[in-house]
Amino acid sequence: MDGRIVRYLGVYDADGGIAGELRYVVGHLLGTAECALCDVTHSPVRRKRTWDAFVATLAVPFDLRHRNELTEAERAAVLPMGLPVVAAETDAGWRPLLDRVALEACAGDVDAFARRLADATSATGGSAPAR
Repeated sequence: MDGRIVRYLGVYDADGGIAGELRYVVGHLLGTAECALCDVTHSPVRRKRTWDAFVATLAVPFDLRHRNELTEAERAAVLPMGLPVVAAETDAGWRPLLDRVALEACAGDVDAFARRLADATSATGGSAPAR
């Protein structure tokens, strides 16, 4: 990977805010909305404690954004990668790490996500920074 990882960015395939969250919950219940990253980070009621514990082990921040909460720079960098996505921001630019298919393969499991993130980081020549 070119450059040192300065942060991870996970982008949900859903909008934030009360209306966005409500649309997603209703769509999820009806089977018309799905976000594999949401499944990894959240239970039906709240953010998973296992997610918070995993993120606390990282040496760099792991930011989560809904698609409508991205800055212009983030939008330009990550939206072409497709959603949901996990990307690494490096001091040399952005690198995609986990796409929708990889996130779906985690089946909502934080440990599976952690392994895939470490593998994807290593495969691109970087290292998964840990505290």
